[in-house]
Amino acid sequence: MRLMLAWLRQRMPYDDRGDVPGWVLVTLMTAGIVMALWIVAEPKLSSLLSNALNISGDPSK
Repeated sequence: MRLMLAWLRQRMPYDDRGDVPGWVLVTLMTAGIVMALWIVAEPKLSSLLSNALNISGDPSK
């Protein structure tokens, strides 16, 4: 078992930097998905909020 772990450590050097271009791509794709969903959902969310505020009405009535 120790021999296998030593062999794996030699074959796969530890790189602490990570995959920077991959994370940039994931971040940009996530931002794009959020923007696309916001464009689709914004009218419905606005009407939902407007209806909720209209239903609550004036507390003095």
